[in-house]
Amino acid sequence: MIHIRRAGPMDTRAMADLLNAIIQRGGTTAMVEPVTSATLTDWMASGGAHAAWRIAEDDGGNLVGVQWIEPHHLLPPEACDVATYVRLGRDRLGIGARLFEATRAAAVALGYDWINATIRADNSGGLAYYQSRGFETWARDDNVRLGNGQIVSKMSKRYTLT
Repeated sequence: MIHIRRAGPMDTRAMADLLNAIIQRGGTTAMVEPVTSATLTDWMASGGAHAAWRIAEDDGGNLVGVQWIEPHHLLPPEACDVATYVRLGRDRLGIGARLFEATRAAAVALGYDWINATIRADNSGGLAYYQSRGFETWARDDNVRLGNGQIVSKMSKRYTLT
């Protein structure tokens, strides 16, 4: 069974491990450099009262997913940006769906009107996940240079809350 709860600073080590495995595998996230517990603690603090971080744990207390929403400087104030990561090998088990239930409720409580998800266009799993939640494509950016020099396209998808 999967349990969803708010993430806190004590969770950042496990979250960094999960994210770094995905970053190291490559091909799905725009992040190309490893993250640290301190980096994630800073990210959590930077969103302040306008952000919400959720984690998914299995019955053994192992972190199997993380999702957060926060403001983004390229979005209007009524919108937030979402990021979703599920432990490698644990996708397609409903973890992302459970996380989004909690994140959607948090976005409504925070007063957002819509959620933006920006996904690499070559990340078929990520695109399918957001599509299955009801996100609709509203923008595409081509020729985006990642931190390692790789050029990708990105799709922005929108989920209307109101």
